[in-house]
Amino acid sequence: MNIVLLEPEMPANTGNIGRTCVATDTKLHLIEPLGFRLNDKLIKRAGLDYWDKLDVTVYSDYEDFLNRNPGAKIFMATTKGLHVYSEVTYDPDCFLMFGKESGGIPEEILLDNQEHCIRIPMWGDIRSLNLSNSVSVVLYEALRQNGFEQMKMQGELHTLHWKE
Repeated sequence: MNIVLLEPEMPANTGNIGRTCVATDTKLHLIEPLGFRLNDKLIKRAGLDYWDKLDVTVYSDYEDFLNRNPGAKIFMATTKGLHVYSEVTYDPDCFLMFGKESGGIPEEILLDNQEHCIRIPMWGDIRSLNLSNSVSVVLYEALRQNGFEQMKMQGELHTLHWKE
């Protein structure tokens, strides 16, 4: 799986997303400009001691991302999406793109990719969910559809053991 953040602005969100990516063996793609430096202490704090284990690639802009990932199947998360995120089929190597916190993915990009625009249903007049929460919701649905490939399915207790 691949998570793509288009011009993320908040280091804590990106740090949380990076930690989720490490926990799910998902690649993180960051498209500049970023609203922070990658060595920002807030990104490291949110990512805890996982940041050095993260497979992350940075791109100079959206065109650079497209050029370096030709043929990528990209689903674009937007509150305006035509499809609910759980109603589409995700391939194990697809790209899940999320826009910047203050404005999402630009409408010009969405229009060019309208069949791959997905949304998370929300109640009432809520503008959007937190970016890191949105990434988790969509990513785990994509992972579920692919059988949680090679993921640890049962955790171990720290001092006791589960009954058999």
